[in-house]
Amino acid sequence: MSLGRGERADAKARTGLGWLLGARLLLAGLSLGLAATLDRIEAPEYGSGIEGVYWTVVAAFLATIASALMVARTRNPTRFATVQVAIDVLIVTALVYFSGGRESVFTFLYALVILYGALFLDRNGVVLSAGLGAAGYGFVLFGVEVGWLPSVGGPSGTRPLPVLGAYWGFYAGALLVLGMLANTLSAELRRTGAALDRSTTDLRRLRDLHLRTVESIESGLLTTDEDGHVTSFNPEAERITGTKVRDALGRRLEELIPGAQAILETADANPSDGGPVGRERISYRNARGEELFLGMASSSLRDEGGDQVGHVVIFQDVTSVVSMERELRQSERLAAVGEMAARMAHEIRNPLASISGSVQVLQGDGGQEDPDPERARLMGIVLREVDRLNHLISDFLRYSRPAPLKMEPVPLAGLVEEIAEMSESRCDADFEVSLGLDRTVVVMADPSQLRAVIWNLWNNASEAMAEWHGERRLSARVLRIPGDATQGAGTAGRNDPCEGSAPAPTTGETAVLEIEDSGPGIEFEVQARIFEPFFTTKRDGTGLGLATVQRIVEQHGGAIEVSSQPGEGTLFRMCLRCVGSIP
Repeated sequence: MSLGRGERADAKARTGLGWLLGARLLLAGLSLGLAATLDRIEAPEYGSGIEGVYWTVVAAFLATIASALMVARTRNPTRFATVQVAIDVLIVTALVYFSGGRESVFTFLYALVILYGALFLDRNGVVLSAGLGAAGYGFVLFGVEVGWLPSVGGPSGTRPLPVLGAYWGFYAGALLVLGMLANTLSAELRRTGAALDRSTTDLRRLRDLHLRTVESIESGLLTTDEDGHVTSFNPEAERITGTKVRDALGRRLEELIPGAQAILETADANPSDGGPVGRERISYRNARGEELFLGMASSSLRDEGGDQVGHVVIFQDVTSVVSMERELRQSERLAAVGEMAARMAHEIRNPLASISGSVQVLQGDGGQEDPDPERARLMGIVLREVDRLNHLISDFLRYSRPAPLKMEPVPLAGLVEEIAEMSESRCDADFEVSLGLDRTVVVMADPSQLRAVIWNLWNNASEAMAEWHGERRLSARVLRIPGDATQGAGTAGRNDPCEGSAPAPTTGETAVLEIEDSGPGIEFEVQARIFEPFFTTKRDGTGLGLATVQRIVEQHGGAIEVSSQPGEGTLFRMCLRCVGSIP
């Protein structure tokens, strides 16, 4: 948890008090060392005064301990610091008195106290500490000389009072000048330190803002050096590529995102003062094996001198955009197909009916078999192909002009069981059918059209395994999942209105039908086009079966998708809004 400005100032003041007490310890330790030296070298001259020095040093240590215990409870750090400096002046005055007065070796400690006091006190406090130091020194100097204080140690001798006054005045002035100079330097140091703290804080905030911006941006962002090695990698880039930051740093960009190097070369060939070049789109398989499309742009990365030191690459997952563009193109084609369908019905079906009728008349002419077998065979071919062409036109019209939906609650599991029973007689002995049905799932649908969807998917799965030499297993599952998995799907009746009552309220759940086979699977390139009209891989297919399935599912406000791996089978998943359940 960060501290407020007042809390930070209070913490800083208490730290300063700690340094102040540390200075007193230094003063006491230095005094103890000098006392020991004097005691060993000049003991006869100081006599009993040396004991006073020792007791003063002990008092200094005790005062430090007592002050340290009071630091945490003090409410006014400035006043506390002033009192501590005054105690230090008193300690130095006692040391000077017990060690010889004006001849004492401890007089320099006044300057030391004034110096470290100037680091923690304001100008008034420095003047006060300098005044206390001068007063204490004058009290010892004149007190011993005029007899107010007994002489307890050190060399003795008398001097005229004017000389002592001049000596004291010079020393007091030096202390004041020293204190003011130290205080000025300390104040300037504090201002410089505060400015440095503000600059450091601003720099830290700017750095944090930069990091949060880079981490929060909903686009992949990375930088490279001049050799194309990745030097930074934001979380969104990690999510899109499926590569951890630690694995991406230091790798060549072309290894991480094949095709990106060409975009960098385009950026170098078309300089734009560091601005991004035109956006490029590339296909990409990430570390998780997902097939994506990336929209990518690059610009030069320059140092403070304007020299290029690498590249900035920004990219996004535009797979959904590509998918929507494909759907839009398909919708445009379907609109054209719909316009053409009505004309084709009249222009082609009528001649076909005439041809079929004429051939049948020729076949049955006279009520006898045609004596020419070749002629009979050819007429049979004509009738068969006319029927096939008529069937193709019917499929085409059914796809381009879907019938209005007659919506009603439909138990999804019941339709699946019905289709399974119908296809049972067509299955070989080694053909295994597995059903996993939630019989409580109910959807709002047109039963006949939904039955056509399930039949088409079931028939495709059966045909896929007809010539398959591996395991032949067909599984159908009906289940419900929480949430609406049909978001973004077509709405019911977008081409033709639904007949019947108003739509039933949904339960907030999704009904899912999965039909899976263990056949040869579907190539990825084929999966991308499998719902396109007239696209087929069957020798006699029309290419309208799955296109019609998708159209019907979207009319119901649902969605359908395919998932397949070559050699591992195929799974079709249809999602519709669940409108209730059967007890």
